[in-house]
Amino acid sequence: MRRLLAAGHHVTGMTRSPERAAELRAAGADSVIADVFAPGALAEAVAGSRPEVVVNELTDIPRALDPRKYAEQMKGLERIRAEGYPNLVRAARDAGARRLVAQSIAFVYAPAGGGAAAAGDAGGHALATEDDPLWHDAPEPFATTLGATVAGEQATLDSGLEALVLRYGWFYGPGTSYAADGAMTAMIRKRRYPIVGRGTGVSSFVHVDDAADATVAAVESDATGILNVADDDPAALRDWLPVVAATIGAPKPMRVPAFVARLAAGRIAVAFSTQQRGAANARAKAALGWAPAHPTWRGTLGT
Repeated sequence: MRRLLAAGHHVTGMTRSPERAAELRAAGADSVIADVFAPGALAEAVAGSRPEVVVNELTDIPRALDPRKYAEQMKGLERIRAEGYPNLVRAARDAGARRLVAQSIAFVYAPAGGGAAAAGDAGGHALATEDDPLWHDAPEPFATTLGATVAGEQATLDSGLEALVLRYGWFYGPGTSYAADGAMTAMIRKRRYPIVGRGTGVSSFVHVDDAADATVAAVESDATGILNVADDDPAALRDWLPVVAATIGAPKPMRVPAFVARLAAGRIAVAFSTQQRGAANARAKAALGWAPAHPTWRGTLGT
């Protein structure tokens, strides 16, 4: 929001909280209070702001994710994507908006089956482009999250507006779980974030400021479709985790067999640690004229 204001845009922020509405006004934006699950009130709120572009950053992710409680923790987010996204699409369309930009996630691609490593992909497989197949056979409960995510993306793309979906990499930076005071960083400090199996799952990270810059560029562009928004340095778990631990002065991460991790944290934790696929960002760079100011997570993740 602050970057949109700095770029000269008139911004109206939607929230369910009067306190948050006051914060939006204090920052220089207008505010409306509405619930995405109340279609009538939502439509009235969106129409009242007379938007040219609607930016969908709806989310509901707890600060501390527990893989053993993942299904319960993700219910709110899954409802937002499956039900809230279509509600917002209808409200934006009915309000006469020209353009719709919606957030999504870049860790949705099916594991690579082999092939030469792409530049920067330490997992040994080519990075996924926006055209690659999604991970529809992912283990539960992530498969349910993926289904809701795809439904939200499709509602956006079928809106009849100039629609663009931004698939963000794993956020790091202030206010995220990989900040100095974040939940994931705390796990690394306590040596509770192990390298599972061979640690070949590849993560694509993106600094929150770079994600914000890409979103501003998306608002101002005429690009449509789907774009991966991630940094230039995707890395396998076995490579990035020891570097981050050293950066923050944490003990060297433990290594645990996959079957032990499966018993302790479930199949999804093992799948992400060993099969996750990194995302290529070339299309976003070309379409948005954007490049991450933080091209790598090295030296910054966890600080």
